Amino acid sequence: MTPDNGSAARPIPHPRHLPTGRARRYPSDTTDAEWQVMARYVPAGGTGRAVSYPRRDIVDAIRYLAHNGCVWRALPVDFPPWPTVYHYFRTWTRDGTLTRLHDGLREQVRVAEGRNATPTAAIMDSQSVRAAETVAKTSRGYDAGKKVNGRKRHIVVDTTGLLPIVLVTTGAVQDHDAARALLGHCAPASPA
Repeated sequence: MTPDNGSAARPIPHPRHLPTGRARRYPSDTTDAEWQVMARYVPAGGTGRAVSYPRRDIVDAIRYLAHNGCVWRALPVDFPPWPTVYHYFRTWTRDGTLTRLHDGLREQVRVAEGRNATPTAAIMDSQSVRAAETVAKTSRGYDAGKKVNGRKRHIVVDTTGLLPIVLVTTGAVQDHDAARALLGHCAPASPA
């Protein structure tokens, strides 16, 4: 954030959130500027529990997991306990917080690039991914075209390459069937 006199200043923490004292040491940690933008999308209150950990630390722990691809129980000790982080990840996924965060940030990027906040054109594609034998048979299928037994990622990207929606299905789902589902999710967000 830059004050009126033009000199750079450290962003002021969002007043609703508990301040963090955790050192920023991982590449996935939010910078002060990133947190200033993200904080408005993250609920400050508890989810049935007393607020014990700063939300920024919870967000950083989720970003750490996504960045490193590790398991929940392998979170470093300087983050809140993994069951707490998992609780908030699950809660924010279910109540739409993470979707609102993603959509809000995407809209800000589009506006900063001089575009409409909502895309009016998009590109759809899919990719079949081989699933390990440990993946339940109910969540994988055979893609005869690609000769892959696994799952399929169906994605929609706007013309800037930003991702509005992803649908993961069994490999047996045809692209035209997934496209109908994707269009059904994209239509409410697109202007008529």
